[in-house]
Amino acid sequence: MRRLLSAILLFVIAAGCATPLRVPPPTSETGGEPDGVATLTLALPSATRRPPSLMPILPTPTLAPTVPPTPDPYEAYGIASLRSRSYGGGALEITETLGDNGLFMRYLVQYRSDGLVIHGFMNVPHGDGPFPVVIALHGYIDPGLYNTFDYTTRYADALANAGFLVIHPNLRGYRPSGDGDNLFRVGMAEDVLNLIALVKAGGGALGPLEKADAARIGLWGHSMGGGVSTRVITVSPDVKAAVLYGAMSGDEHKNYEAILGWTGGERGQEELGAPDEALARISPEFFFDGISAAVSIHHGRSDETVPVEWSERTCAALTALGKTVECTYYGSAPHTFSGEADAEFMQNVVDFFERYLAP
Repeated sequence: MRRLLSAILLFVIAAGCATPLRVPPPTSETGGEPDGVATLTLALPSATRRPPSLMPILPTPTLAPTVPPTPDPYEAYGIASLRSRSYGGGALEITETLGDNGLFMRYLVQYRSDGLVIHGFMNVPHGDGPFPVVIALHGYIDPGLYNTFDYTTRYADALANAGFLVIHPNLRGYRPSGDGDNLFRVGMAEDVLNLIALVKAGGGALGPLEKADAARIGLWGHSMGGGVSTRVITVSPDVKAAVLYGAMSGDEHKNYEAILGWTGGERGQEELGAPDEALARISPEFFFDGISAAVSIHHGRSDETVPVEWSERTCAALTALGKTVECTYYGSAPHTFSGEADAEFMQNVVDFFERYLAP
């Protein structure tokens, strides 16, 4: 009997029995258990369960690396971006008193704009004020030939004689102002927007701008300065009236195609390399609906530099949008007026600012 049980046990172990095995005792013919024989129960490992060391090791899933989106190189130049950022900081400073012409005092001034120091001059009428402020912006001149009191000085003086406080900045890149990023001339517009913020903050307070009326700010811009003015009034609601004189187009593709031709291919290639979608975000023409300033457009019909059609297009677009706009064309006048056309132009400008910058 013992030999039989040992054989059964060896057989079970060898076979790797999956479940506990109860070995029945041999039975007699009568069905009873023989005396002295016990029931044997064996508990053996399951055949389907492996020891821990033999369990399969599954690979750890690998996550794909996060790739940051490629920055948009034109984002900062768009009208929406210019509208969303803040301006100002610091203050306008008088660096030198230049003299008194009997109707106004002239000063050299400077202020900070996005890390650059911008220089220029300011004409302050005699009297208590406060006086409406006109920011006058010069056109393109070879930066190597430009000086602070260039051709636009006579326009600034005429406005000061008429009772306007005039600030004339040397736009970035024009000495002694600093130079910096100016793709699409957006940097120049930022210089003006920073100056507007300083006038709003300092107007009426003790200091260089104590005679300035911060609630009455106008722009005057010729040619390149007219294009800069167009961008500024598209961005800022703080400008109440703007004069665009022989101004560049509100469509940057038109501007830089012309500049490319004017310079024999030396300038304009980088701007024209921008995709059409970016040019549409950057060009003021597509955002004229946001203009709140009254606009006065002036252009000579004999202008051989900036096409008169550009001013006609701007005039038509503003009119279609229901904006306050007046458009005056001068029959035989060139890009920069002289003689009778110039005298008529300046009288029209003074009348316009008196209407829209009145208290």
